[in-house]
Amino acid sequence: MSLRRHPGPTRLAVTGIGNALLDIITRDDDEVYRDLGLTKAAMTLIEVDQLDAFYQAMGPTVQTSGGSVANSIAGIATLGGTCGYIGKVADDEFGERFTHDLASLGVELDLAVAAPDEGATGRCHVFITADAQRTMATYLGASNQLRPADISERLIARSEITYVEGYLYDLAPAKEAVHRVVTFAHQHDSMVALSLSDMFCVERHRRDFLELVTNDVDVLLANEAEAKALFRVERLDQAFAALDELGVLAVVTRGPAGADVSTTSGVVSVPASEVDEVVDQNGAGDMFASGFLYGLALGADPVEAAQLGTLCAGEIIQHLGARPATNLEELAIGAGLL
Repeated sequence: MSLRRHPGPTRLAVTGIGNALLDIITRDDDEVYRDLGLTKAAMTLIEVDQLDAFYQAMGPTVQTSGGSVANSIAGIATLGGTCGYIGKVADDEFGERFTHDLASLGVELDLAVAAPDEGATGRCHVFITADAQRTMATYLGASNQLRPADISERLIARSEITYVEGYLYDLAPAKEAVHRVVTFAHQHDSMVALSLSDMFCVERHRRDFLELVTNDVDVLLANEAEAKALFRVERLDQAFAALDELGVLAVVTRGPAGADVSTTSGVVSVPASEVDEVVDQNGAGDMFASGFLYGLALGADPVEAAQLGTLCAGEIIQHLGARPATNLEELAIGAGLL
């Protein structure tokens, strides 16, 4: 099979908006995360006065632009897609690293620069243990100070899909910024895609997310726990039934079980890609979103798009870090998906 069309020369396949975080990743064979008081396989928010202690405890690191949606946008660029990113960083060395990393991939950036009282550039300290689990300590800083005035329509107006990160709802100004993004997307016929981010985020903002999904969202991306939490149901089929009533295209990732995607003829299960070894689960969902959204932007049907998503997710979990170690575009072409 092959996908249908590429966006025109002035168009973008996907523009993402999210928390702009510099990912600082280390392999934690000594379980340093325990000494730092972190809960394994969970994300803990930390404050600016804790940054030096966490950074010094990590040893050798890999540093890349991060945040869930930024990871997905980087994946789309690696697939050969045209894409943009909207976020907020500070005028510091970590902000420079974030900007350079995404720009080097060919991503068009529209980054606001934080005022001195809005914090340093956000960063996420990621500890990868031998069992491939990721434990994270996140300082949101400037990333979560995104305000409506920071949002322009420059990239959104050219995008087939506008991809919104649910984590932005954790602060009121960023929440209002999302509403401005959605308004621009509707004005320019850009599909709105929403990531539910994590189950605890859904629990914090369930009512807001339901309103957004009911009125503004065209494509919903979630894992199984998030989808069930959104509708407060026990079974995934019940969540899909609710989404079908709303007329929302939805894809739900299920780890080793692959992904379930809604179609006009019902829910279709797409198996996960077979891999030799799972080294690091960090970024699997983000990279699935890369393939799925890029597929939709090229005109693929939802099942084809989900197959491209599982291919990308399968690549990322076989090595450390949230950036592909192989050329995703060549991998997808070899699999007959591009």
